[in-house]
Amino acid sequence: MRIAFPHLPQHLVDRFPDDVPAVKGFRASLARKWAWVNRVPVWWVGGPVAGGLPAPPVVVYHLAMRIGAFQLEEPVPELREPHALAMLRPWIDVGNVGTLTLNWLERQYGAREVARLSRPGTFFDFTRYRPVIYFSEGQRQVVVPNAYVTCARRQEGNDFLFLHLMEPHACSELYVDSVVRLLTTLGVQRYCLLGSMYDLVPHTRPLLISGAAVGESAEQQMATAGVEPSDYEGPTTIAFLVSQRMPELDIETSTMIVHLPQYTQLEEDYAGFARLMTALSSLYGTPVDQAAVAKSHLQNKEIDLALEKNPQLKSVVEQLEKRYDARTKAKKEGEMPRLSPEIENFLREMGKRFGQN
Repeated sequence: MRIAFPHLPQHLVDRFPDDVPAVKGFRASLARKWAWVNRVPVWWVGGPVAGGLPAPPVVVYHLAMRIGAFQLEEPVPELREPHALAMLRPWIDVGNVGTLTLNWLERQYGAREVARLSRPGTFFDFTRYRPVIYFSEGQRQVVVPNAYVTCARRQEGNDFLFLHLMEPHACSELYVDSVVRLLTTLGVQRYCLLGSMYDLVPHTRPLLISGAAVGESAEQQMATAGVEPSDYEGPTTIAFLVSQRMPELDIETSTMIVHLPQYTQLEEDYAGFARLMTALSSLYGTPVDQAAVAKSHLQNKEIDLALEKNPQLKSVVEQLEKRYDARTKAKKEGEMPRLSPEIENFLREMGKRFGQN
């Protein structure tokens, strides 16, 4: 605990927790000062000052800094030309690839939380994003799903912001606007959306990464990292508006989406995680989790064993391998080999069953 202004009585510092927005029922007078209470800025209005300290009664107002719908943790960090790495649940986080990636980087760089939504229920339906109950020191606690942001300083290169975003169910325009305002306030130079999706690719080949970039430097780096241009058209997330608005504010944008085999559907896909981390390492020199690489090899071996027991699925994978190899060789529009109607129907039915689950 620290007090940046000496005129707030210690008994008031001890009395009022961070999350108390106001202390009711006290008379206000002309004595007004700024102070820090438990590292949160407050404005107090108290009685006559006696001996350098205000005499009770005192009214304490919580003035934690807000940017849009986000509440910032004070003090606001000073970051060096930060790049924001974002993931979005559940739209493009199959196999938890985005989640695994951000969690790993946060541990490596000792990231700390800098902001979270002050009222997540404004945006999220908690019958769809369920709160979680757990026990801590014998007491029952509840964790409410929320979007939050952490930051990390690096010795060299751009500092990082890590955005753990969730697909909003309501007030989407306010949600997008709040994210944009937060990024601009913290001086972000580039916004990069990371994630994963299912595709008709085999697990026996290097996983593809597709995406897009706006900004000369971002475009060059995406090509260097082996990110293929995306030609996707169809339904998307409202959060994509964040990427769309960044160039208007002179902020570079990029997207990196790993393509995972549709027939695997692992809860934690370490092959996708390792592939995305390798791409980020080529851009930022970030470390690659070697334990994740080892786990990816183990997962692939388990998939190989499962294929031996499923001749139909093994035939599907063989066709996907041929298609992948032909695509790698050609890399020209219109020369992609088509799958047989039987294989297309099989994969379509698999996709329907996954959607129902």
